Amino acid sequence: MKGVGTKVHLGTQGWDYPAWVGPFYPPGARPQDFLSIYTRAFDTVEVDSTYYATPAEHVVRGWAEKVAAGFTFALKLPEDLSPAGDAAPDPARLALFCERAGLLGDHLGPVLIQLGAQTGPERWEAVERFLAALPPGMRWAVEVRQRAWVGPKLLELLRRHGLALALVEGRWLPRDQMIDLAIHPTAEFAYVRWIGSGQRLEDIGHVQIDRERELAVWAMALAALAARVGSVYGYFSNQFQGHAPASARAMQKLIGQKPVEPEGLGAQTSLFRSS
Repeated sequence: MKGVGTKVHLGTQGWDYPAWVGPFYPPGARPQDFLSIYTRAFDTVEVDSTYYATPAEHVVRGWAEKVAAGFTFALKLPEDLSPAGDAAPDPARLALFCERAGLLGDHLGPVLIQLGAQTGPERWEAVERFLAALPPGMRWAVEVRQRAWVGPKLLELLRRHGLALALVEGRWLPRDQMIDLAIHPTAEFAYVRWIGSGQRLEDIGHVQIDRERELAVWAMALAALAARVGSVYGYFSNQFQGHAPASARAMQKLIGQKPVEPEGLGAQTSLFRSS
């Protein structure tokens, strides 16, 4: 897929998985070295922990210190700062989150606002007010999990504010609908997430579900997005196939990128052990 690979940034939903030692991280890799090793395979990662709380300053600075130029972190907006609840989000706490995110500098990627399955269009006015008041200077993406959200009204709202609609492979929205939306981006970047069907996989050390057909379809969607936006960010869950790094590598191959196989990550293990 000519021209796709340079615009598409693929990674996983999180990196701190001890079960990846062996299948992905080199044997003997230490948790404090996971992120540094991860960056040799992928140039972006989605941070799930920020969904539960705004990270401390030293944590954010620590992330930035472990990655090279060009690497980006996609952060999730804390749940209690989203417009999903009954109370309006606290502007001061939202400002604090943005300040902490800004500590990443050029390493800051998109910020994902998740509206869970319990949040439907009955919250339209609150969501509309919230999105209109988002601080400028950041790339915001919005994920919805009720079918009733998706339509011209939402797309127009997102387009008006330059926000991306996160395209999700999951149990909440039909795949065909998500794929069709690849030709209707609402921002200058795109955000894609591969989650899975809802089947809980406890073993996350190897691929257990064949998703070859789904990956091929999504590769075409990534090509459509890359033809229309400046950058595409995509993140795989362990629950998609059983082992997110393998899923990301498979997609890299489909779109013409050259993945770094796990064997290649062991070349600098001694570097980390000596620190």
